[in-house]
Amino acid sequence: MTLPRSVARLNEELMRLPGIGPKTAARLAYYLLRAPENEVRALGEALLELRSQTRFCSECFTMTDADVDPCAICRDEARDRGVLCVVEAPLDVEAIERTQEYRGRYHVLHGAISPVEGVGPEHLRIRELLERIDRGGVQEVIFATNASLEGEATAMYLRRQLEGKGLRLTRLARGLPVGGDLEYADETTLARAIAGRSDM
Repeated sequence: MTLPRSVARLNEELMRLPGIGPKTAARLAYYLLRAPENEVRALGEALLELRSQTRFCSECFTMTDADVDPCAICRDEARDRGVLCVVEAPLDVEAIERTQEYRGRYHVLHGAISPVEGVGPEHLRIRELLERIDRGGVQEVIFATNASLEGEATAMYLRRQLEGKGLRLTRLARGLPVGGDLEYADETTLARAIAGRSDM
C-alpha cells in the first residue's frame, strides 16, 4: 500500500521522536487524520509554542519560560545556594522536585558521557558546571545521574574534576524500591542496598 505523501512525511517525523517506532507512528498519524481539525491545530500550535515560548535557564539549564531567566528555582532566595544537585535532564529536576524534600539548586548536564554514542564531556554542560563552582558559594555537589553505565561514568568523571576543590561530593543513595520484593532485585541493587543500609 502506498501512503499519501503527507501521511508518509508525518510518519517519518514522528519516528524521529524517542520511543516512536514505525507502528506507533502509523497509529498516531491515523489518529490525527481522523481527529477533529481543532484538535490537530491545537497540537500544531502547542508544538510551535514549545519552541518559541520555552528556553533553557542561563544558570542551571533546566526548562523555563522564554521571558523568565533565570528560572524560578534559581531565583528562589529560600533555596540553599550551597548545595548543587547535578542531573542529566530537565525531567530529572521535575522528578526530584515532586519529592518536596530537596531545597538546594540544580545543574542540568543535558546528557551523560557515552563513548559508544559519541558523547564526550565537551558535549555536556560540564564547563558551565565547573565555572559555576569556581565562582564560589557551593559546598556540596550531589551527583544524581542515572544508575546506568553512562550515568556512573559521568559521575566518576565529575568527581575527578571536582576533587581538591574542598567540596563535599555525594551520590544519591541506591537500593530497593518501596514495595519491591527481595527475590526480584538484581544483585547490583541488592548489594548497594546492603552497603548503604542505615540505622533504625
